[in-house]
Amino acid sequence: MLEIDNNLAANAIRPIALGRKNFLFCGTHESASRGALISSLFATCKLHNIDPTEWAMDVMNRIDDHPIRQIDSLLPQFWKPAP
Repeated sequence: MLEIDNNLAANAIRPIALGRKNFLFCGTHESASRGALISSLFATCKLHNIDPTEWAMDVMNRIDDHPIRQIDSLLPQFWKPAP
């Protein structure tokens, strides 16, 4: 019933550890914050079984004409692909 190794746990936290190491070289605190925000959005896409590239392209194409009061609808957990 128990796994002999911890490969599943190590693989699950590897992106976090790599991101933490990479954020040291972002240049400024603001750019590191933006990088972390983008990583969080992509992780949310994966959590909801959404292709991050498809989501990002759709949001970039729609954001200019999207009402600011409905900006939450473009977040991965509420996103619906454009028809």
